[in-house]
Amino acid sequence: MGLADIFNGVVDSLPDDWTDLEMDLRIFDERRYVEAATLMVTCNAQPYSKHDWHWRLLVAHRFGHAASVPAVHTALMLLDEAEIQGELAVPEVRTGRTEVVQMWGRTESVRQEFRRLRSQ
Repeated sequence: MGLADIFNGVVDSLPDDWTDLEMDLRIFDERRYVEAATLMVTCNAQPYSKHDWHWRLLVAHRFGHAASVPAVHTALMLLDEAEIQGELAVPEVRTGRTEVVQMWGRTESVRQEFRRLRSQ
């Protein structure tokens, strides 16, 4: 099973109200680290220094300062296509957080539309 498929399984297993997902990635063949790093740039993977794992992946569901699910999936799919094998671990998942947006001065229709979109 490839890394992209494992990632899809993790995302599909999460409840609908998840907001942030932290994942750790380790590749098995460390001689291919530089090649893998160039592929992981697409999802802004953060390299670990002096750690057992190679990268930390921050994934956002609907909002936030992290990579989107399709961006992380694409990066992992690129690793799979390059036949760079590895493993993923999920140290933390956050759920139930909501986006805070300044609504002062906005019309009621904008406020209602924002609430409608965020309640799905």
